[in-house]
Amino acid sequence: MSRPGTGPRAGAIVTTHAGLDADAAVEALYAAHWRRLVRLSVLLVRDVGTAEEIVQDAFVAMHGRWSHLHDPDKALAYLRQAVVNRSRSALRHRRVVDRHARREAGLTLLTAPDATQGATDHARREVVLDALRALPRRQREVLALRYYLELSETEIADTLGISAGAVKSHASRGAAALRTQLAAHQEDLR
Repeated sequence: MSRPGTGPRAGAIVTTHAGLDADAAVEALYAAHWRRLVRLSVLLVRDVGTAEEIVQDAFVAMHGRWSHLHDPDKALAYLRQAVVNRSRSALRHRRVVDRHARREAGLTLLTAPDATQGATDHARREVVLDALRALPRRQREVLALRYYLELSETEIADTLGISAGAVKSHASRGAAALRTQLAAHQEDLR
């Protein structure tokens, strides 16, 4: 069994988009990758509706700029990068809105526990997502791209615009921080 990001990826679709018009190329990319891109964004923004909007906007932007792509076969990498960048922007916007709302109300926003959170699997997933969200942005992005999309270090580096060494460093630190946070949560349950 190969390590994530080192072997062939399950479900990877190798397609050439060179020579296709924008409509056909974007339609093929949408059919093959929309769901995975939404899931990537959900890992970053923790909201399905926002994630779907982010991915949809990335596809619309790529369609509009299709004729300007230097290498149409790198369209998926462009989409991944656009989704990560737009997710970052959505998080920044959310922080500004939350800060303004707290200031206006003079209250600290507290989130109520989800009443439907009875299932153990759902609770575990929430704990892991909370731990992931508590990581610094770059570590969270690297771990999401590496373990969810199973991208190689080179693909992650290209997507985030950082070096492969920085990818290794962020992945190592992020995984260590997750282990610590999840171990602390386990101790709290005992």
